[in-house]
Amino acid sequence: MRVSLGTVIGRFPFSSSSNGGGEQNQNLEIGDVIRHDRRCRDVPFLVFFIAFWIALIVNSSFGFYKGNPLRLAHGLDYKGNVCGDKNGTPNLHGLGVRYWVNPNQVFESGFKDTHSDLEDFKSICLKDCPVPSEDTLKWVCNYPEGDEIRLSMKQWVARDYDYFSFLTPDMRKSSLQLLGPCYPVLFPSVNVLWSCEFMTRKSNVSLQQWHQMGGQTVDDGMMLDKTVHKSINSQSSVLRRYVADIGKAWPVLIVCGGLIPLVLSLVWLAMIQRLVAAMTWVTVALFDILIISVTMFFYLKAGWIGNDAISPIIGKHDPYYHISGRERGHLHFVAVLMTIIMAVAILSSIAIARRIVMATSVLKVASKIIGEVRALIIFPVMPSALLAIFYIIWISATLYLLSSGQVVRDRCNANCCAYDLRLNHVNCERCCGHTIHYTPHIGLAVLFHIFGWYWVTQFVKAFSSTVIAGSVASHYWARGEVLQEISFLPIFSSVKRLARYNIGSVAIGSLIVSFVESSSRILKPLRRKLMVVDISTHNRVGKFLSVSSHYALTAIEWIIKSVNHNAYIMIAITGESFFAASAMATELIKNNIMRIGKVNVIGNVILFLGKLCVSLASALFAFLMLDTHRYKSAHNKVSSPLIPVLVCWGLGFVVATLFFAVVEVSIDTIILSYCQDSEEHRGTTQYATPLLMQPLDDPNEMDTHTHEQ
Repeated sequence: MRVSLGTVIGRFPFSSSSNGGGEQNQNLEIGDVIRHDRRCRDVPFLVFFIAFWIALIVNSSFGFYKGNPLRLAHGLDYKGNVCGDKNGTPNLHGLGVRYWVNPNQVFESGFKDTHSDLEDFKSICLKDCPVPSEDTLKWVCNYPEGDEIRLSMKQWVARDYDYFSFLTPDMRKSSLQLLGPCYPVLFPSVNVLWSCEFMTRKSNVSLQQWHQMGGQTVDDGMMLDKTVHKSINSQSSVLRRYVADIGKAWPVLIVCGGLIPLVLSLVWLAMIQRLVAAMTWVTVALFDILIISVTMFFYLKAGWIGNDAISPIIGKHDPYYHISGRERGHLHFVAVLMTIIMAVAILSSIAIARRIVMATSVLKVASKIIGEVRALIIFPVMPSALLAIFYIIWISATLYLLSSGQVVRDRCNANCCAYDLRLNHVNCERCCGHTIHYTPHIGLAVLFHIFGWYWVTQFVKAFSSTVIAGSVASHYWARGEVLQEISFLPIFSSVKRLARYNIGSVAIGSLIVSFVESSSRILKPLRRKLMVVDISTHNRVGKFLSVSSHYALTAIEWIIKSVNHNAYIMIAITGESFFAASAMATELIKNNIMRIGKVNVIGNVILFLGKLCVSLASALFAFLMLDTHRYKSAHNKVSSPLIPVLVCWGLGFVVATLFFAVVEVSIDTIILSYCQDSEEHRGTTQYATPLLMQPLDDPNEMDTHTHEQ
């Protein structure tokens, strides 16, 4: 049996008809909106949450110790160094472009029946891709080392990587056989995402001089440029560059994923206090405009409209030479997907236009509370700042974790013999290239890291919602009175109660949501593969189970989120444990489903559109920032704006969720408090304001709504 909330919360814990009510009210401490007779709940889950944080810190420390984010975008040279790494041997700072020195090896690796891979052959790190000279033969030589070549790295770069004139006769003979230490520049190359891609237009002058010197025959043809392009365009390379784009665009993430949604959310909350009815229509119209604008930007970057399509080429190049990679194909797919979403969204916004007025009354109540408890507008800045700090550290740790593999030398059957300046002869042992080897425990560390992001995000959102619910409940059960200290006291009191008694309850609630969401994300790819197999084998039963399991998982995820959301409200009101509060919230919703559904559905739709407006604006500003020269050339060039824009979109939605929870949780708290108030007083409410009673208690409006449904 539930305890009457009237005896738990409020300055007026007893109805006016209660015996001795005036005497008991006098015993209450003046200004005490919610009494503090609570005790700690769900302590084991709090201990588990602390242990999880310790494990997350240890896991991230492993990434910071072992990882190197430069590996995500830049290749490895013949010594196993990452191009551009100042800690390499030698120091490669500023030498971030990878160049394969032997065109015959590149040509050989392009055949399907070959036993060698492009990564097995010799590559070197340069400042930019070499171009053949019009009047003389240019050379690219190994890093200067050994007793014969006494040059520093700076001198080597200043000489345009050429010290052929310093070579001994044996070294020159070896170089003419394409064994090094110097290699001829016979084909022009272009910088394609920090790797030099050969162009099949060979230099006749350089090739003529090469043959006059007695150089080995050089293969040419279409296979030469396709081989490097295939390596650059592989799925793993594209995925690594996408992750690297996040690190390069960190100013965009801070501005467009943090500051802009914070400002826009504050503006929306401030405007809804004064223009409740108008803001619903403004939100719908602004949503349609923003989703059209973002879709057009995807079309622009995909090359379907305008002349601003993304290009993988870095620096100056022949304007008639065009290269397209997987990144543009992904933009094509997203552009088509956004077109479908845009059409559905616009049609849906038109469909709900007639029902928008239904939510206005409850939004007015929420705006009234926000106006009186003014600290509610500012409070989400605190959880937003906490999440911002966590996300900065988490994203940095992600970059290091994904690049924390071990650099190992390949075992290959290729003819990779090359001249070794330290040994002063041609070496055919241990001459294969290097790759980054990822052990299984790194994959587990990444999965745990991603789950940590889920849990911490859900925990901060739950903490914020519970604090807001406690503040709003104080206002409701005080009969809407504007106390002298009500603008600040409810927020501080709610934070204090939650931190002291119910942190464990919030931890277990957020853990359940995180577990369900992460499990759903993991099972979706598996479900798609099973569905493909079932379709190819015409297995109708398997296809039915695959589709039904998808909808079942979606329904379970939605139900758990809804129950948790209302459980946080009841935790704030009653101070009960998570599972007890969930049971109370579920019973209240079950007994008052028509009242809640009548005003809550459309109101939640408007709030969801508002969150999308803020997040779409963040994505739009991200497109504009990424379109500047800083991110389209040189070291900070992003391979595609796709991932930074989507990350800003997601971060903007999270920030908007924290701020819009002020309205959303206020509405739900008022409705649950109203339903509890009504049940305690046999259908009549003692604490509800007239403004709230109009939409919830009007039988004619309810009958009309039921008839329309």
